[in-house]
Amino acid sequence: MSKTDELLVDIAAMVESGQSNQMSLTVVAGGAVITGRLAPEAVWRQRVSEVLTDSARLGEFSGIFTAPTKKHDPPTHLHFHVARILQGTVGIPETGGMYRVSIDDVSAWTVGDFSYD
Repeated sequence: MSKTDELLVDIAAMVESGQSNQMSLTVVAGGAVITGRLAPEAVWRQRVSEVLTDSARLGEFSGIFTAPTKKHDPPTHLHFHVARILQGTVGIPETGGMYRVSIDDVSAWTVGDFSYD
């Protein structure tokens, strides 16, 4: 059983408390490299809900993301937006996506994001 990275928890807590979406982070989770900006969970949930609402096939799921949530203290997940999974010489998706990653699943991380020119 791995020990939770307290420094990463502190970063997530600071993002949550400041309602900021400017912290860039790159993590390795489950062998995947994910890079992007962190968002507070409420902001992330709202954006996912908006995307689902606009979908003809997935609109019924949007309410799940706007329902009241239990407050986790300290945070248990990182909420990425404008994020990409790095694969070879590309980032998937190219425009960035919305990812939720368990802090306990992160095996390595660094401040900043990566992009290809």
